[in-house]
Amino acid sequence: MQRVEFTIEPFVEGKPGSHVTEPIAAIRDLGVEVEVGPFATGCSVDDTHAPEIVAAIVRAAFANGATHVNLDITNGSFDRGDT
Repeated sequence: MQRVEFTIEPFVEGKPGSHVTEPIAAIRDLGVEVEVGPFATGCSVDDTHAPEIVAAIVRAAFANGATHVNLDITNGSFDRGDT
């Protein structure tokens, strides 16, 4: 499993534009549950699907006016309680 987290700019508090909402919709259209958080949006995916998810995020974000996409991808266990 891999954890894919992302932030998309420009950031406007309380008013996410289509550059933010469309990547989320693109991930959901691929059948993946998305968690929208206060600092990043993310999903957990099978290793084989992570590249497809990353591509969908980047395509949808820039096609809808994003100026910057920040991605953080964690391989393996991503339980924040692990040591």
